[in-house]
Amino acid sequence: MASSHPQSLKTVWINNLLLTEDEVRISPFDHGLLTGDGVFETMVARDAVPFAFTRHYQRLEKSASRFGLNLPGIETLRQACIDVADANGLDSARIRITVTGGAAPLGSEKGDAPETVIVAAGELPQQPDVTQIVTVPYTRNENGALSGLKTTSYGENVVALAHARANGAREAIFGNVAGNLCEGTGSNIFIIMDGELITPPLTSGCLPGVTRALVLELCAAENIHVVEVDTSLSELQNVDAAFLTSTLRGVQPVDTVDGVKLREVGGGPVRRIQIAFNALCANHSDP
Repeated sequence: MASSHPQSLKTVWINNLLLTEDEVRISPFDHGLLTGDGVFETMVARDAVPFAFTRHYQRLEKSASRFGLNLPGIETLRQACIDVADANGLDSARIRITVTGGAAPLGSEKGDAPETVIVAAGELPQQPDVTQIVTVPYTRNENGALSGLKTTSYGENVVALAHARANGAREAIFGNVAGNLCEGTGSNIFIIMDGELITPPLTSGCLPGVTRALVLELCAAENIHVVEVDTSLSELQNVDAAFLTSTLRGVQPVDTVDGVKLREVGGGPVRRIQIAFNALCANHSDP
């Protein structure tokens, strides 16, 4: 039987129900809306199957724990992702799980209502072969309460990414309070300097990216030496090559830093890592 809903309306999973977006009701007192009391994960799904779901769920658990948020079980959310991709007719999809504190008072204090849990899907955005990055005059606080967590408090990222786009780049790179290289608004960064492959350690305040972790494991398997060490943000101007990692980007070489073209773009170990990662994605749905 044909649906009476317009085809343009998306179907989402919310609190164990599959609903079209016009049927969804979220309280105006939801703590995620009012204070950013929420966490999320973004995944890529192919043939409606979310990639690396177990790793994403484990990170979601860690983020939720800091906020005192309860999650549905892993298989419940895994099936919800599949159901949402199917319901929207998406073989390749960008899937997001969002968990918020539910209805609460207007201040920072939590309420007694159950969490709001939403699984939504959209078209998988196409990524260019290379990307441009700029450093921004804002810092990550590596000692902050939300350091290393994937939360809905994304205001800093919105401002920084707008700054990058206004300056002809596709990603903004943060330093931290100590003045060291940290991360992008939605990516981790690897650099090659003086022949050494380097990425910021988690103590820098960067997000423990799922793709970052997979790349580190692939480097070990491919005998590519990589070190996790603090590097001054100012040294980003002197790197030979760099690449970003994220769920949506995969392994993406950097073309320019602050408008200056890098000496090596996408060659050497960067290409080897990219090939190994693409093979992993093609052969394993939940590595």
